[in-house]
Amino acid sequence: MKQHGVLYSRYPMIIVCLFFILILNGCITAPDSPVPRFYRLQAVDDIQAGGKFNLASNMIIGVGPVGIPEYQNRPQIVTQNENKMLTIAQFDRWGEPLDLALARLVSDNLTALLEGATIKTYPWNLAIPVKYQLIMDVVKLESQLDKDLFFAAQWSILDAQANKMIMMKKSEFRLAINPHNYSGLVKTLSQAAAALSREIAKALESLEAQQKN
Repeated sequence: MKQHGVLYSRYPMIIVCLFFILILNGCITAPDSPVPRFYRLQAVDDIQAGGKFNLASNMIIGVGPVGIPEYQNRPQIVTQNENKMLTIAQFDRWGEPLDLALARLVSDNLTALLEGATIKTYPWNLAIPVKYQLIMDVVKLESQLDKDLFFAAQWSILDAQANKMIMMKKSEFRLAINPHNYSGLVKTLSQAAAALSREIAKALESLEAQQKN
């Protein structure tokens, strides 16, 4: 009887432990737990406002790979506080890996900006005759929700067939975040990617003009 009494007295503790194990494994959701919000970079509506760039209609441009800082290599959106310390938003997350999202967005932007050209996103089939390949490294991506976003990218254009670098540049953008929340941050980063895409499109047009002369 004494052993049974000890066992019965442990039942509440065992049940509590099982409950927390189920919560940690995702089997049970606490009723008041916040629901994660997922965000996606999108092309801005006025991407073509400054005009299009002309390339040969049969030209194929490859975009990627794109590198990002390791502190941004996570599902959660990362910002900074007033003390420049990283803040990881546990419930505000990217809907796709940020490096792939930037590659996709730049590809979409170049498709809109480069009339007639075909854009392929890395990786592509090696049988596809890509003429120019864009490689990009985001060297800095910092933002404060109540202030602005700073986006700096080092990018190169390669002659894909000769496997030779023919251009290297660095672009920097500082844009105010509006509204001052995560939706505003995502919108602002999309605008920075649009501005970068225009610089890349202009560089590609210039390269083609040089080769024709």
